[in-house]
Amino acid sequence: MKIKKLSMHNFMLFGDVEIDWSPNINVICGENSTGKTTLLKVMYSVLKPLGKGFKEGYTKETEEKIYVDKLQGVFRPDNMKIGRLVSRKQGSNRTEFSIITSTDQHVSIGFGNRQENHAEVKIGQGDFFENFDVIYIPTKEMISTTEHFAALYEDYHIDFEEMYYDLAKLLDRPLSKGARTNEQNEVLKSFEEIMDGQIIQKDKKFYLKIKGEGEFEMGLLSDGYRKLSMIVYLILSGSLNKNTILFWDEPETNMNPKMIRPIVDALAALAKMGVQIFVTTHDYFVQQEFNMLTVYPELNLGDMDIRFMSLYKDGTSKDVQYEMKETASDLEHNAIMQEFDAMYDREQEIIYGN
Repeated sequence: MKIKKLSMHNFMLFGDVEIDWSPNINVICGENSTGKTTLLKVMYSVLKPLGKGFKEGYTKETEEKIYVDKLQGVFRPDNMKIGRLVSRKQGSNRTEFSIITSTDQHVSIGFGNRQENHAEVKIGQGDFFENFDVIYIPTKEMISTTEHFAALYEDYHIDFEEMYYDLAKLLDRPLSKGARTNEQNEVLKSFEEIMDGQIIQKDKKFYLKIKGEGEFEMGLLSDGYRKLSMIVYLILSGSLNKNTILFWDEPETNMNPKMIRPIVDALAALAKMGVQIFVTTHDYFVQQEFNMLTVYPELNLGDMDIRFMSLYKDGTSKDVQYEMKETASDLEHNAIMQEFDAMYDREQEIIYGN
């Protein structure tokens, strides 16, 4: 199951939005406070409850509670009042948002700005997949804290969005049985070449095993390596597979630029395996590595559909605007390239004067 379309009306920074997504890879860029993470969170909130454990035939009250709880946990509005997620522009008092999937499943949610814990939830009659799941990789790594995080989150009020809790539970799963597929091995090879080792789990603790050097606990590794370790273990445990949608918020965080190309290659291999991928980024190297896959067909061996979205504010409206193109080069509003060009111009002025 893939996300085919996202529609939103008066949700946070957005006015009226209808976005057709790629079934393979979607790269989202834009300046701070333009809603990149919001897009990931809203899609995650709508689809995560439909994953493993969801039962057709739930009462309307049960469906409403499931979705309200997820929105509260993911967005954490003040006092858990979901009405605070409605756009604050004048005259806006209600939001509605919906997702249509590739299996023609339609889920829509709506509520007013005065609502605390009530929402109208409509789930269509499209096909469900029992093994379908969505995974959200946040900017902070979780693999070094998995041992106790889930239990603490369940028993105490911890100021972390619920995606961290969901991820901790996935990392707590044991390794899957059976041989890995060729596609999984291709992805794992890309990641393990970056880290020069293998990820193992013992007593709910994770280690990087390097041949000839021994095992290193996660606390001794850089934050970037910990994030890569999360992806590797999710593949090894079977959580990240062809029936998964992956949201990765700023994969470049704490990564050496040298690691970006193999990460993009690994994400491309995941997409070829069947994973639908959504990536947000502020990074020139991430954007351009994906862009090269679209500009040079010989690099895009899986003939994947890669789309680039830019979020921006144009000064004429309080709502965030967006554009989507098949290459990053075609984006008219590209904050990453605009800053790159501005830096080049500043340097030329220094060298050659006015």
